[in-house]
Amino acid sequence: MLPKELNVEGQSVIVTGAARGIGRGIAEVLAEAGAKVLVTSLTDRYLKPFSDEMTKTGHPIETLTADATTSKGWDHTLEFALSRFGHVDALINNLGDAIMRPLVPLPDHPSREPISDDEYRKVLDVNLTEAFLGCRAVGSHFIDRRRGKVINISSQSARRGTPQTLVYSTAKAALVRLTQTLALEWAPYGITVNCIAPGSFPDPTTTGHDGYAEAEKDAKKRVPLGRVGNIREVGFLALYMISAASNYMTGETVYIDGGSSFN
Repeated sequence: MLPKELNVEGQSVIVTGAARGIGRGIAEVLAEAGAKVLVTSLTDRYLKPFSDEMTKTGHPIETLTADATTSKGWDHTLEFALSRFGHVDALINNLGDAIMRPLVPLPDHPSREPISDDEYRKVLDVNLTEAFLGCRAVGSHFIDRRRGKVINISSQSARRGTPQTLVYSTAKAALVRLTQTLALEWAPYGITVNCIAPGSFPDPTTTGHDGYAEAEKDAKKRVPLGRVGNIREVGFLALYMISAASNYMTGETVYIDGGSSFN
């Protein structure tokens, strides 16, 4: 039997961008642990199949299509969560995406166009603005209750940038600083803010067999532990972070990448 401090049964959690990938792994684990989970996504392409799967396993989730990069989308999300749960205990800002382009044309990569203004803004919005807006939307609710848990999903790129991911790496690093600053701002109100920075976690349901096999092959050469991560492994860390067991932890970023970010 788990210690009571790790029990999250009945807690209500919002997880953004969680219809697939790391967010899906987080939502699965939390729902199986007894939390009431609201999963959001921009479209229902993967949302409904995921919801149907969870219902079949006996761990149903709430789902909502919403744009987490806009204030309007967040107003809708919070209103929906409160109507279903009555309150929110934890917020997990999981949205993320990258566009692989150089800042300016590179002689060694003549066919690759530099990143455009629109692409720059999109990458910032998806990786940083959505967390800023999510925290702002739910913050007053947490402060009124004098409790709440925030987890921002960053990336190993926050620790070490790689070529042609300038905007993505910058946004994920900024997310780490947002986490630290907000942790200090909200600490007097009993709210913790932490960050998880994953490495390679391909989702076998969306990458396909060949894509997953290629990621595994690459990991054997690049990752000290010699493998890719399982999306549920991030979920186990998130479970700890939203539980009472982590009540004395705030402002931290935990890298879960098999050692690859400092190799």
